[in-house]
Amino acid sequence: MTTLYDFHLPALEGGDIDLSQWRGRPVLIVNTASECGFTPQYEGLQHLWRTMGALPDGLVILGVPSNDFGEQEPGDSAQIKQFCQRRYDVSFPLAARSHVRGPHAIPLFKWLAQEGGFFSRPRWNFYKYLIDRDGKLHRWFTPLTRPDSSRLLSEIQRISTHQS
Repeated sequence: MTTLYDFHLPALEGGDIDLSQWRGRPVLIVNTASECGFTPQYEGLQHLWRTMGALPDGLVILGVPSNDFGEQEPGDSAQIKQFCQRRYDVSFPLAARSHVRGPHAIPLFKWLAQEGGFFSRPRWNFYKYLIDRDGKLHRWFTPLTRPDSSRLLSEIQRISTHQS
């Protein structure tokens, strides 16, 4: 059975992100963009990372920039990194810009769509995918669910207290 831990992504700063390094930790995967109306959610994601990701088994935030929706992530890796750090002080891991929908979607997002079903496929920027400590999709959220929403926070709490 495939889990989150079977995937690797190119990192924004070069190299590779081996998702198995987060085995046993809850992970929130978000397809991001720098020029979107939802872009201010970076602030809430960074807050979650600072508060819930501080512990060795705490929540991991993984941003996956994508230019798939309205061409709202036109920059290269250096521009994306600079924007995220200067504007939102982002320190959580970011993958290289990737396709998250359609036939060119990266394997991770094809898996998320398969696990979550038709409606879980991202239809805009800032879809959120909450992965449990066993590497399975627990729940997904549309961009309308902000990082500080009680709905998302309660689901994070639910899977954070469950030990594999």
